[in-house]
Amino acid sequence: MKFLLVYLSIALLLSAKSIRVIPDSVKVDSQKVKLGHRLFFDPVLSRDNTISCSSCHDLNSGGDDGLQYSYGVGGRVGNINSPTVYNAVFNFRQFWDGRAKDLEEQALGPIQNPVEMDMDFETLIKRLQNIKWYRDMFHKVYTDGITKKNIVNAIAEYEKTLITPNSPFDKYLKGDKNAISKEAKRGYELFKYKGCIICHNGVNIGGNLYNKFGIYQDSHSKQLGRYNVTHKEDDKYVFKVPSLRNISKTAPYMHDGRFATLKEAVVFMSQAQLGRDISDRDIEDIVAFLKTLDGDTLEEKSQK
Repeated sequence: MKFLLVYLSIALLLSAKSIRVIPDSVKVDSQKVKLGHRLFFDPVLSRDNTISCSSCHDLNSGGDDGLQYSYGVGGRVGNINSPTVYNAVFNFRQFWDGRAKDLEEQALGPIQNPVEMDMDFETLIKRLQNIKWYRDMFHKVYTDGITKKNIVNAIAEYEKTLITPNSPFDKYLKGDKNAISKEAKRGYELFKYKGCIICHNGVNIGGNLYNKFGIYQDSHSKQLGRYNVTHKEDDKYVFKVPSLRNISKTAPYMHDGRFATLKEAVVFMSQAQLGRDISDRDIEDIVAFLKTLDGDTLEEKSQK
């Protein structure tokens, strides 16, 4: 009887968790997007004019830089893996430790971070005011022209457009049962059965809650996660659950980039997070499912 109650509780929990289709677009201000687009790709935001937002968020790849740790001005190296900017608009918080509440607040971080762009806004505003295109565009879009608030607002508005709809799995959810392979279908069932979907659900298949990294075994993480924000002992090694969209394009994996392949990541998550061993076939099928989560990037959309 006790086992049945536990089983039913888990079943009810899983039934409440689902993956939702990503929308084809989000509502944005086109003029702000135009301005934010230029800012996103402009190294003028960094102290030595060498680093732009796109340096760590390559939109022709997975929206990250493919490195374990990113490089900033003067070759300085960070200590945490750069997350993808694609679909970041759907995250409930930004950064691995969730210290930013939205995209605007997130944009402040890298610009001011001494390891990344190492720029102060007073200097940046003066730089932008000396560039006619920026001076004219800011005054066209914002009544108060070039300000700290308006700079990050424009960047965030552009980043809202960086969504990746039309993945094979989205098409499957919409009713096209041939959109994914039988192996991927089995992988999806395993993804639900083993409990992965408890944390990886919603539009972004993640990005909507925090969880401790290494529940069933020591994760040996050097980063403390949420603890750096809250200073609560219970928040040590707690991180925002990452999105799984376009996951095949965003290696290396985890907040510290410790795994080079999806297979390694799946094995670790099954053992460390769920406390379950996993067979080779199950790994292959789950990986097949994860590969169906790749949607259309901006480059792919423009070619259609």
